[in-house]
Amino acid sequence: MKFSVVNLRPVWYAVSGLLIAASLFALVSYGLRQGIEFTGGSLMAVRFEQQPSVADVTATVSGAVPDLGAIVVQPAGERDMQFRLKELTEDQHQALLVALRERHGEITELRFDAIGPVIGEELRRKAMQGLLIAGLAIMAYVAWAFRRVSAPVPSWQYGGVTIFAALHDVLVPVGVFAALGHFYGTEIGTPFVSAILTILGYSITDTIVVMDRIRENLLKTNLPFAELVDKAVRSTFLRSFNTSVTTLLALVAIYLFGGASLREFTLTLIIGIAVGTYSSIFIASPLLVTLETWRRGRK
Repeated sequence: MKFSVVNLRPVWYAVSGLLIAASLFALVSYGLRQGIEFTGGSLMAVRFEQQPSVADVTATVSGAVPDLGAIVVQPAGERDMQFRLKELTEDQHQALLVALRERHGEITELRFDAIGPVIGEELRRKAMQGLLIAGLAIMAYVAWAFRRVSAPVPSWQYGGVTIFAALHDVLVPVGVFAALGHFYGTEIGTPFVSAILTILGYSITDTIVVMDRIRENLLKTNLPFAELVDKAVRSTFLRSFNTSVTTLLALVAIYLFGGASLREFTLTLIIGIAVGTYSSIFIASPLLVTLETWRRGRK
């Protein structure tokens, strides 16, 4: 007996329901801990003669300038480090340089930038606009691409299901980062937004592969819609799984060995792509069957 993804759709819906509920709970309860790109702050880069540990430098920064709040220290190369701090006055800036030289020897300041909260607000607004415009454009394109298979499911519902799966894939990593921000102080910045947009594109591409196979089967066979969808899922399962596994292996390697500056980006992608593979197989296609069943029941 063949394994049926469609017949077990209540199980998949329950799993996704739990993931979405947990993500929404974390997002509403904790919110996202935003980095200086969004809230404003200071970005400083220095070069040491001999690079100290991140823990030692963090302790030096905290002692030099009290009440800084969250301090992000990131190694960049063999001797360079970047500091992300709340907005510093010039006196605090100079005090920090003096403390670093006293504790860790001669240093060279490579960069010192102040990011105001107005710029952070603009970045946040543009990020939301980008997500909204991309979602609407993708839904319109999918509806147009599937216009010739409007039976038994209207073409716009293919687009709607694709966008729902993409939002599902985006919401889970957002919820994870809300929890990480609350428990571990993890902040989000522009790399996080870039990763979310990447997940959006990856998820939609993966879902459309399955949808396109459904379209091909609709034009070639007269099977009941549920069987036709099951056949399409089975024929694309290995392709989706293998592609995602190879991508995840590369991302895990980057996360482990690529340095601290890449971890926010890669961790977001790892979560999003793993969840996206699940949703394209177990959520998007069964949802089409559910919609078709409801539509037939109303008639």
